[in-house]
Amino acid sequence: MQTPETPLQYAGAARENKYSEAQPGGSTALDRVLIIDDDVELCDLIAEFLKEEGFGVQAVHDPESGLARLSAENFSIVILDVMLPKFNGFELLRRLRSTGNNVPVLLLTARGEEVDRIVGLEIGADDYLAKPFNTRELTARLRAILRRTGQAAAPPSTSGALHVGDVELNPSNRTVKREGKVVDLTSVEFDLLRELMRNAGQVVSREDLSSNVLGRPFSPFDRSIDMHVSKLRRKLGERNGEDSIRTIRNAGYLFPLDLEASAEQSS
Repeated sequence: MQTPETPLQYAGAARENKYSEAQPGGSTALDRVLIIDDDVELCDLIAEFLKEEGFGVQAVHDPESGLARLSAENFSIVILDVMLPKFNGFELLRRLRSTGNNVPVLLLTARGEEVDRIVGLEIGADDYLAKPFNTRELTARLRAILRRTGQAAAPPSTSGALHVGDVELNPSNRTVKREGKVVDLTSVEFDLLRELMRNAGQVVSREDLSSNVLGRPFSPFDRSIDMHVSKLRRKLGERNGEDSIRTIRNAGYLFPLDLEASAEQSS
């Protein structure tokens, strides 16, 4: 039975067992999820559902415990609530990223709080989900993020490196260099840049970027792609006095082969 007044729309009752590191059948879970949320009941429900979907799940209920757990163990992804005691999820995310930890983070925000979503993406969240949410959507968001980040664990390949101007992108070890210097990107930023560089000199629509990078259909009210592009653009810096990624009005984004020529298209 759905309970739309709670943060989680969950079908079925949670059983007594708490969190598990095992998949059904007793095998070790490949994708380990850390939930950081002070709502214990919600954590129980999410953990129960995700365990049945084959995830290994742990949960903590305050930000200090979350940071300590992330420094001591490796997780595939983090589900992070914005509203936490002592200091909020934004501050936790800032501290986490400042240590160089780029574990993917799915941010839980209040319904209608667009500013929370924008701030979260700006400081390093990979995606967000507004409360209340459906468990199917939660699972879809997690798997979309893990599909992107899971490519980092793929066997190394000597092919597929992209070079456009002074930017080099290597899919085998998921590194990006500009003028020979490493550019530190989140998983979403890396996949976004790869999509743009694959289509260098051509406009890539927001619809295609949302589908190919975020793994979901584009919504005109969703600012995720715009925010990720903005962060990526700042990290890459300017090229010949112009933005490395051009915004093409009413069309999308372009990674230029000839920056001066591309500037005319956006005027």
